[in-house]
Amino acid sequence: MISFDNVAYSYGGGELLSDVSLRLAPGSFHFLTGPSGSGKSTFLKLAYAELLPTAGHVTLFDREVRSLSRDDVARTRRRIGIVHQDCKFLDHLSLAANMALPFTVSDRESDPQDLDDLLSWVGLKHLANALPPSLSGGERQRAALARAVIVGPDVILADEPTGNVDWEMSLRLLALLVELNKMGKTILVATHDLNLIRQAKAQVPARVLRISKQRVQLAGADL
Repeated sequence: MISFDNVAYSYGGGELLSDVSLRLAPGSFHFLTGPSGSGKSTFLKLAYAELLPTAGHVTLFDREVRSLSRDDVARTRRRIGIVHQDCKFLDHLSLAANMALPFTVSDRESDPQDLDDLLSWVGLKHLANALPPSLSGGERQRAALARAVIVGPDVILADEPTGNVDWEMSLRLLALLVELNKMGKTILVATHDLNLIRQAKAQVPARVLRISKQRVQLAGADL
């Protein structure tokens, strides 16, 4: 589904990631850990073709990213839901209208019932007509997750999705991600929150990847 083969990425004259080889299998759940600045966000950007590797090969759904045209990249990203740490919304549009934007990008019509069901799933149905500036941090993160999955992607990539919310909200977001995984979605979450990882491992067979000294390695059982 997503694979890295001897991938390296250099930035500002220095190598940020080096000799990364791994495969995210369909239906798997992975966490990516590492200190700030270690390359977690860069890894995710490589995984959805926002960045190209400076060495090695990244393959998305059996296509090498360097072989993809701009249109190919756009089509490929429809199969990948992305949740950014600093989620952006159009402040002049209602929450429901923001949720429907991925359909506009993909030239598909949104189903009002599907949108209503999705807002209910993340507990935001009562805020469908609210404007984004009025949402709390946790509400924004749940909205970001809903927007990421609205077009039915195969993979969810989340960059520190619980970094700006309290523990109770972190657990609610984790529950949504676990539910998506049990529905067959591949999940990769970049986080520094080891307590969140422990909670997830009690519910699903999540594997933990750790960035250390520019390399991505499978973490041991000490988490």
